[in-house]
Amino acid sequence: MSAIAIITARGGSKRIPRKNIREFCGKPIMNYSIEAALEAGIFDEVMVSTEDDEIADIARAAGAQVPFMRSAETSSDTATTEEVISEVLMRYEELGRSFEYGCCIYPTAPFVTAHKLRDAYDILVESGAQSIVPMQEFTYPPQRGLFIDGEGYVKMLHPEYAATRSQDLEKHYHECGQFYIFRNADYMIQRDTTMEKSIPYIIDPVESQDIDTESDWELAELKYRFLKEKGRL
Repeated sequence: MSAIAIITARGGSKRIPRKNIREFCGKPIMNYSIEAALEAGIFDEVMVSTEDDEIADIARAAGAQVPFMRSAETSSDTATTEEVISEVLMRYEELGRSFEYGCCIYPTAPFVTAHKLRDAYDILVESGAQSIVPMQEFTYPPQRGLFIDGEGYVKMLHPEYAATRSQDLEKHYHECGQFYIFRNADYMIQRDTTMEKSIPYIIDPVESQDIDTESDWELAELKYRFLKEKGRL
């Protein structure tokens, strides 16, 4: 079986400028994703998809391949991850290379480890599913969520659960935004990382952090240092 790791790192981040190569606990944040993919030992190719020359240089220095630059269409603010993956797989096909499995790793995912990638890959292969999606449980039941109505008053989203204990509610999950692993043949038909037959890979909330603001960045660094101290990274 052959597999490719695709790290999606465009240069045009708006909320945190140059986010994908900003220093995170001592090195460019993208390098954590590259190093985890290389160390996993399951990928025939670890590549970075970017339109940015500086990002490409940093990626190559970290050991990743950048065999071609991302197109203008997939470098825009509105381009989706799925469009980037599709472009990469088709470009490799044009170069005469194909892979049975693909893994999309985000460049701002310092909590991704080689162990997690190997573990998720093995689970997917053995399961026969189409993709595996890292998820974490909501830390508070969304069924007990609130909103503010047009008059400024607090209302329950689901008042039918007002008297239900939190522990009695069905568990709900959300994606972690770290990586996806998928069968490329199925992906090229459905063009989605979460497919008809996707299975979960549960992540501890302390090992996950969206990084969209400066506060997010600071919290992610605090979590990273804590996990390193505890030997969990």
